[in-house]
Amino acid sequence: VAVAAPAAPPAPPAPPAPPAAPAAPKLIPASALRYTAPPQVVYPLASRRSGEQGTVLVKVVVDTQGRPRLVTLHQSSGHARLDEQALAAMRAARFSPYLDNGVPVEAMAIAPLQYQLD
Repeated sequence: VAVAAPAAPPAPPAPPAPPAAPAAPKLIPASALRYTAPPQVVYPLASRRSGEQGTVLVKVVVDTQGRPRLVTLHQSSGHARLDEQALAAMRAARFSPYLDNGVPVEAMAIAPLQYQLD
């Protein structure tokens, strides 16, 4: 007498698809940034006394409201105090949202902040 094997349990349903990743910020030249409140470059006193000079390249991602969503050091001036001041200045800056075909989109630029003693 043949006995049928028990049926396998049904497979669990497939997990839902992950949500679509947000679009990457549009890379724009620094000249395309439109400041409503530009970064305030303030020379740290200790840097001035030490004769530190240089250009800090700051990567900034501007959200659709014109706020800096992400601010990171792209290239150091070679002086930590100048780098930190540049990052703080860019975090405090405000922008007009970048428009792509009339629609605000997140934008990313590499902005130079220069520290030069007179």
